Amino acid sequence: MSTATDPLSTTEDDLHWPRVRDWLQAHPDLLTEDRSLLEELGLKSTGPNVVDFGKAALTRLEEAAEREADARKRIEAIARANFAAQTQTHVAALDLMEARSPTDLSRRLDGVAQGRFGLVGASVALEKPGGVPFGWKALEAGGVDALLGDHGLTWLGPNFEGLDLFGAAEAEVKSVAVIRMAPHFPGSETPARHAICAFGSPDEDGFTPSMGCELVAFIARVVERTAERWPILS
Repeated sequence: MSTATDPLSTTEDDLHWPRVRDWLQAHPDLLTEDRSLLEELGLKSTGPNVVDFGKAALTRLEEAAEREADARKRIEAIARANFAAQTQTHVAALDLMEARSPTDLSRRLDGVAQGRFGLVGASVALEKPGGVPFGWKALEAGGVDALLGDHGLTWLGPNFEGLDLFGAAEAEVKSVAVIRMAPHFPGSETPARHAICAFGSPDEDGFTPSMGCELVAFIARVVERTAERWPILS
């Protein structure tokens, strides 16, 4: 028979946790069989020598579910942004293909860059010798290689000295995407001429080297093929 003193027989001033703990260890049934008290304390008795981890396990499951929900929301947001960008790109391509002249093509390109993609603007530049359409920028011979390198096809990153393709808005351009083109104009003595299509963003991280360039390259190809409709007059 236990000789532990009943702490309930003492005064409130004499109650101390070590004594209460010892008494509960000596009389565990008084606690484990009192279901109403256990419920009030947020505890659950599942049997002798059994520890109920239900609440902790449920908490972990809820945390995992929240993480998965957040990840799913981020993926869905990225997917929606990509779909919107692709849609805008396809609409822009249709607009460019309706151009009536090289000058109109340049104007439309700048318009879709600003109106559909929120950019500062876009520009087309063509190397000499040979005529350069009104509204296009002229580059000296070798100018494309000087900007992109002998074998460079694209550049995405900060705006750099010597590009100068955005006119009065040049100071607003913080990052650029530059795509090499090689349009073949009807009646030209040379098979193709070196050219570039450039897009300027007002944000420093608008275009970065780590980005994919599929959409801007697609727009550049549309510009290139559309420009081949018309001969370039000297």
